[in-house]
Amino acid sequence: MSPIRFTPRILLVSILCAAASVQAFDWGSVVNQEKLNKVLQKASPAAASTVAPASPSATGAGLGGLSEQDQVGGLKQALTQGVETAVTSLAKENGFLGNAAVKIPLPASLQRVEGTMRRFGMGKYADDLTTSMNRAAEAAVPEAKNLLVSAVKNMSVSDAKNILLGSNDAATQYFRKNSEAALSGKFQPIVVNAMQNVSLMQKYDKFAAKGAKYGLVDAKDANLESYVTQKALDGLFVMMAEQEKAIRANPLQAVGSLAKKIFSAIKL
Repeated sequence: MSPIRFTPRILLVSILCAAASVQAFDWGSVVNQEKLNKVLQKASPAAASTVAPASPSATGAGLGGLSEQDQVGGLKQALTQGVETAVTSLAKENGFLGNAAVKIPLPASLQRVEGTMRRFGMGKYADDLTTSMNRAAEAAVPEAKNLLVSAVKNMSVSDAKNILLGSNDAATQYFRKNSEAALSGKFQPIVVNAMQNVSLMQKYDKFAAKGAKYGLVDAKDANLESYVTQKALDGLFVMMAEQEKAIRANPLQAVGSLAKKIFSAIKL
């Protein structure tokens, strides 16, 4: 059989057919970079090499061009901002009481009898007690600011680097792990003083006295000093984590120029 001769007419027909098949291809089905590369490789290996690779996930590679001093300084700027914003949001009327994410409920031992007391028309005592606990936290939380800012200043270089490349709440988890016990010890006397200012124990005594008539409440069931202290710290950490996450997601929210630079570099 004689070989096929590719005349100009045959070549032109072949090109037109190839073009038609490319136009008929449903490009909407190419949903990711890998599929697109495979398609282009079949058409032309050279064409595939011109397609830019997918952007890598954020690994902090952009930090390489920044000094260690800038990295640590930027993180401390951002954390200090987070502490101040969290404290400000909580240290006002209804900062705890009006925020479902941090509102302090009755202790579990009292929650068990709250429903019964409400059925007996004593819901007012439960409401007053809940309000007083939250008011005590709102009054006490500003005093935590200096403690937390001091913890930021004393953070080591290695801790700072681990936080920079950690999860959205890496700094908050760091504070919980390394500072919560010390913070609790220093914070509790502040809470106790705030509890006195809002007559919290008197409200509890009224609650307990009413519940005791029905054998519902034992005064030893609730250590309100420790309970309110821990819940106030929990609420503070929740708000700090929200601030940290927001700055990581949008570095331009950071106040300091170094903080903007560092968290922008992490996203590269």
